[in-house]
Amino acid sequence: MSLGLLLVQGLNGLQFGVLLFLVAAGLTLVFGVMDFINLAHGVQYMLGAYLGASLAAWTGSFWLGLVLALPAALLCGLVLEWLVFRHLYERDHLSQVLATFGVILFLNQAVRAIWGSAPLQMPVPALLEGGVQLMPGLQYPVYRIAILVAGLAVAGLLWLLVERTRVGALVRAGATHAPMVAALGVDIRGLFMLVFGFGAMLAGFAGVMAAPVLSVDPGMGDTVLILAFVVITIGGIGSVRGAFIAALLVGVIETLGRSLLPDLLRLVMAASPARQAGAALGSMLVYIAMALILAVRPRGLFPVRG
Repeated sequence: MSLGLLLVQGLNGLQFGVLLFLVAAGLTLVFGVMDFINLAHGVQYMLGAYLGASLAAWTGSFWLGLVLALPAALLCGLVLEWLVFRHLYERDHLSQVLATFGVILFLNQAVRAIWGSAPLQMPVPALLEGGVQLMPGLQYPVYRIAILVAGLAVAGLLWLLVERTRVGALVRAGATHAPMVAALGVDIRGLFMLVFGFGAMLAGFAGVMAAPVLSVDPGMGDTVLILAFVVITIGGIGSVRGAFIAALLVGVIETLGRSLLPDLLRLVMAASPARQAGAALGSMLVYIAMALILAVRPRGLFPVRG
């Protein structure tokens, strides 16, 4: 593999990691603060992509579609919290898993009924078309760089919100001492709703940003959800900093593994079996890395202190 292709794949890995962080940040807050396992979090990523693509087509503007999709994703998250999830907070984890898995099945079928099974396309905005020259003869899409910059900006704002504001202090306290926070007069149910809605909006934002570069189709959130759980497990449940570092790590490992391993295996086997074996091993690398990290740090890289 040439240096240029390695650079491109590295940037693709960072961009994918940023999208994973936007999904995993809300998931780790919901799990850490509310001790609630929400398998339907990936569906909110899918809904964000569909809402963004539909609103962009309706308004004729990517930017209007993005602006309108964020409150729509927030509203969808709050409606789900009110209708379904708040009735599960006091239930055991098995009940939460089964109920939220049912929400996945319901919403995937609802998306098929509303938008159909054919993938939707969301065009790249004209302002972000074209590429940036990384080296002679090698360009990288401007839109992918914009995803990376937007994700890093959101990560910075989220860190400031969690670490430097009163609401963030309540969220951090609720992650470890929810009964004490409630005893101090804080509306813990309102705090839970705020965290849940914010997490849904972050996932929706990731879906909108991913729509122009990925296929928008039913079930697109399932794979992202699995990797988001890997991210929060590696980073430490409830830790935004851990989710950010783990997301970048997972994104780079996932992307480079899938692109590098087939080339490396060609050194010792024929091209066709090397391609098949490389694809299989590449998809396993993330889970191998997770197992190795947990063997050394069972609570993740940056566990929340109890």
